[in-house]
Amino acid sequence: MISFEMFLLILGCAIVTWIPRVLPFAFMKKVKLPSVVLRWLAYIPICILSALVISNLFIKRNSYVTLNWPVLVAAIPTLIIAIWTKSLSLTVIVGVAAMAIIQYFFL
Repeated sequence: MISFEMFLLILGCAIVTWIPRVLPFAFMKKVKLPSVVLRWLAYIPICILSALVISNLFIKRNSYVTLNWPVLVAAIPTLIIAIWTKSLSLTVIVGVAAMAIIQYFFL
């Protein structure tokens, strides 16, 4: 059983994590944004995803940078599925499966 202090700590961490994710939506719910801002905001998810993928695609070794070949090989079928189906769920499943297969059989 956890102590009351630990419960309060977990609850506090949950609230601190929840506030910056939900509070902006509560404030923006009644605000009408211009179409140019909405178009600009539409690019944010792909920019974040690209930054995450690209940062994992390269490995810094001493004084040079090299490709992370297992990630590159897993990214190819994932990218094909993403373009072909435009399904986030299927893309994630293919990406995780591709990386799991590569790590299980080749690493």
